[in-house]
Amino acid sequence: MPLIIFDCDGVLIDSEPLACAVDAEVLTAHGIPITPAEINSRFVGKSYRDQIRTLEAEHSVTLPADIEARVWAVLAERFRAELAPIPGVAQALEALSHPRCVASSSSLARLALTLEVTGLAPHFDGAVFGAEQVEHGKPAPDLFLFAARRMDHAPGDCIVVEDSPSGVRTGVAAGMPVIGFIGRGHSTPGHAERLMAAGATTVIPSMSALPAAIALLTAGGPAST
Repeated sequence: MPLIIFDCDGVLIDSEPLACAVDAEVLTAHGIPITPAEINSRFVGKSYRDQIRTLEAEHSVTLPADIEARVWAVLAERFRAELAPIPGVAQALEALSHPRCVASSSSLARLALTLEVTGLAPHFDGAVFGAEQVEHGKPAPDLFLFAARRMDHAPGDCIVVEDSPSGVRTGVAAGMPVIGFIGRGHSTPGHAERLMAAGATTVIPSMSALPAAIALLTAGGPAST
C-alpha cells in the first residue's frame, strides 16, 4: 500500500492567507516592501530560508538573523485564534487506510502547532517532517525523499498531495506521482492548469475527491482533472 505524503499549508490547513499577510507586514516593517499577493505568487511552497535569501539579494537588505522567529511570534497568535483545517480534510483522512505523513516547507514547531490547533495531529501519529531536516528545501526533492526513507517506502511507492507548483515539482523530482489540490482558500484562476504544467498526475477540487483519486492512482488508472 503506497505512502501518502501530504504537504501541510494549503492542503491540510487553510493557513496561507494568514501566513502571507503576517509575512508581508513584518518584512515591510524591516525594509522589504512586499504584498501578501506577491508572497503567495512567488514563495508559497518554497522554504522560508530560500525566500529570505532571494529577497535580501533583490533589495540589498540584510534582515535580522531571527526574522523567521519574529514572523512566527506574530503568526502563532493568529493561528491560535483563526486557523482552520481545509474543509473535508478530516473526513478524507478517516476514509484512508494508507500509511501517511506530512512533509512541509514549514518548521517542525509551526507544523506541531498548526496540526494541533486544527485537530489533525492524531491523523499522523508523529509522522511529520519539516524543512530544517534537510539541506535543500522544495523544489529540491530532498524533503520528500527524506520522508519516504523515514517511513520505509521507496519513492515509487509514494503519492504526494500538493497545492503549489513548487511542491508539485518537488514530487516529480523525487519520482513520485502528485495529486494537485486546488481547494485551498487562496487558489487563483488557472491554478489547476499551473499544477498540471508543473507535472501533477491529476488535480482535485476538494478533499472529498481525494480517496477516489488515490484509489485510481494505486490501480494504475489514467489521470483526470
